[in-house]
Amino acid sequence: MPSFNESDLFNSESRALGPAAVGSQVSLMSIISVVTIVTFNVLRPKNKMVYEPKVKYHVGNKPPPGISDSLFGWLPPLLHTKEPELVDKLGLDAITFLRFGRLMRWLFTGVTALTCGILLPVNAVYNVKKVSSEKRDVLSMLTIRDVSGNILFVHVAVTYLITFLIMGFVYIHWKKMVELRRQWFRSPEYVQSFYTRTLQVTHVPKEYQSDDGIRAIFETYKAPYPATSVHIGRKVERLPELIEYHNATVRKLETYLVKYLKNGTVGKKRPTIRICGICGCGWRKRDAIDFYTEKLKRTEAAVEEYRNQIDTRKAESYGFASMAAVPYAHIVARELKDRHPEGTDISLAPNPKDIIWDNMDKTPAQIRTKRKIGFLWLCLVCFFNTVPLFIISFLANLNQIKFYVPFLRSWASASPSSFAVVSGILPPTISGIFGFFLPIIMRWLSQFMGALTYSKLDRQVVRHYFAFLVFSQLVIFTLIGVIFNAGQAILEDIGTDNFKDIVNNLDTLPHIINRTYIIQSSYWLTFFPLFGRTPRDIREWTQPPEFPYAVYYSNLLFMASVGLVFAPLAPLVSLAAAIVFWMSSWVFKYQLMFVFISKVESGGRLWNVVINRLLFLVVLMQALMVLTIGLQPGFKRLYWISTIPPIFIIALFKVHLSRLFSDQFLYYTPTDDELSAAKVHSEGADQKGNRLERRFGHPSLQTELFTPMLHAEMMPLLSEVYRGKIGKDQAKLDEYGGQKMEAQVVEGIKIAAIEQRDLEYDPALYRRDRGELDWDTRSMASTAFMGNI
Repeated sequence: MPSFNESDLFNSESRALGPAAVGSQVSLMSIISVVTIVTFNVLRPKNKMVYEPKVKYHVGNKPPPGISDSLFGWLPPLLHTKEPELVDKLGLDAITFLRFGRLMRWLFTGVTALTCGILLPVNAVYNVKKVSSEKRDVLSMLTIRDVSGNILFVHVAVTYLITFLIMGFVYIHWKKMVELRRQWFRSPEYVQSFYTRTLQVTHVPKEYQSDDGIRAIFETYKAPYPATSVHIGRKVERLPELIEYHNATVRKLETYLVKYLKNGTVGKKRPTIRICGICGCGWRKRDAIDFYTEKLKRTEAAVEEYRNQIDTRKAESYGFASMAAVPYAHIVARELKDRHPEGTDISLAPNPKDIIWDNMDKTPAQIRTKRKIGFLWLCLVCFFNTVPLFIISFLANLNQIKFYVPFLRSWASASPSSFAVVSGILPPTISGIFGFFLPIIMRWLSQFMGALTYSKLDRQVVRHYFAFLVFSQLVIFTLIGVIFNAGQAILEDIGTDNFKDIVNNLDTLPHIINRTYIIQSSYWLTFFPLFGRTPRDIREWTQPPEFPYAVYYSNLLFMASVGLVFAPLAPLVSLAAAIVFWMSSWVFKYQLMFVFISKVESGGRLWNVVINRLLFLVVLMQALMVLTIGLQPGFKRLYWISTIPPIFIIALFKVHLSRLFSDQFLYYTPTDDELSAAKVHSEGADQKGNRLERRFGHPSLQTELFTPMLHAEMMPLLSEVYRGKIGKDQAKLDEYGGQKMEAQVVEGIKIAAIEQRDLEYDPALYRRDRGELDWDTRSMASTAFMGNI
């Protein structure tokens, strides 16, 4: 009785195509890499604003190491600058990322040594002796695909060695990360920050929503140390929207002023705008400069009125309490974290710049609702993302599909080399294009679901994005391949078997799934190589970009998932992963040293999240090994049990790590000497000047409004732009760290003069928090609300 014919399913032509496709992709990506490196070396010395912005725009007295203008001048600082020096210059978030990259590159070097050093020879020798030449190719004979019998115990033994290798690397780096966190907790920068000795209180009941109520919570539950000052949040209503509206108006005014005074001369015709009526009808023309000047005066007055009324606004369900010393705050936070006094949650306060203020006032019921809605949207996004997966799988299985598409069959026969090139290059390229937007969507959904801080948002993005990548790319993608392969086999049997025989042959489907995983390892070998402006415009464009830790961590974890899952099945995949990790670790080190900055320092809080996912990958690798061994012919039925113990070993190891390192990682645990020597702040000093309220009040209450800025050489022309008397004054610019600039006062508003030397971004002056008004979701107010201004 005929069955799914594997000799047809994986015919010699198909096997010959795999190496050609892989070779074409590796060759193309190698050429692109060489061209990129050469171009970088040529352009870097004369384009430092692009390739080395941190050399000029470093923060404070923390410049990156010196770098020469020679062709390869960037190599010495990259090779010789070690972690102790970089901790102070880059921050612990950057060091944590680099340490994770270092962990990955050495881990996969070890995995490659085990798999390629042991399994490749075993697989190759077995195929040469046991498999006929017409049923194997260069790639398949290096995999576990056709290996069977007791020799598989070698593969099982290697998975044990990989498991112990990962446990060893993780333990060593976990221990070092705890040491780095302890150093960070004791650093002058941390100890001297006000937020580090502040506690955050959320879900405050209505009867406690006052300053006295917050203090009563701490006194009732007899916290080990008393609070030196307390502050309950107040509803700001539409004030943030109004400030954003004001600042957008400033930008518009600046744009029209620069346009009108271009090249140091007054334009022949004043700029105008059209003010629309209802549904685009009844519009009228207005002078743009006059229009935005009047609007600016109205918005400034409205903001001032809102701020003056803040004490009359309703209290929020969150507040803050400062402690006299940093160790006191950590001790109280640890003691109260599981006690939930009066139903509240008390934890260490994040840096105010890290807080997502729009989510702070959400009740637990609102958060639960938003999480349900967000989860449904997340499922919907993941569902629709199967469309590009079908496209990618279609391209990755061109060799199977060509039997049903005459054009593809003709193409493969006429030009097998070009067919191999397309089947090798297009799938990973399209995968990369579609994967660009997904992290952005997931970040927005995670924020919608109620994340309270940007650092927590990053952790959620890593969780969601990584889970999606593993499930969609490794599980769904392969199942689609199974459908193509099984469909081909069924269609071939239709002509020779009756329906009953076809149904009876479905018991071979698990074996086809297993073989599809192994065969598609060649796809992952192609995947790895892929991997007149205003002064304000000029200033913002020259800022060093922020490093997207969540996205890069997720991508590194996904590469690790592919490398580990296929390591015992197709060792060349782990070799490709090792090469990519080595290359990427140097690229990321250069970027973090000379290009990117961290938005808000969290002290490496993503470490435990990514390590947990790395340990999960070991379980995933072993689970697939269980399936592979259990389905291999010639292997005694119960021998597959030998592949299970590493799963339980990893679970116990994870529990051990949590008990050993978790508290040390999350909290500052002072010694008796450190506790007695800690700097203690008095209650009077903290309450004087409402320090807690200024730092942890909603940023819209404190942030400076944008002041219109104009090139200094254009300032004398303002008398020809505005009517009436023009006065002289100074403007305090928050964008320049509160520095005072020469300004002119026209029609009640100040316009600051900016010299050419001050145009570019300067972190010594520019406050990144800009009053901490840095919301990801900056919604504009309604038309009716803004129409009253």
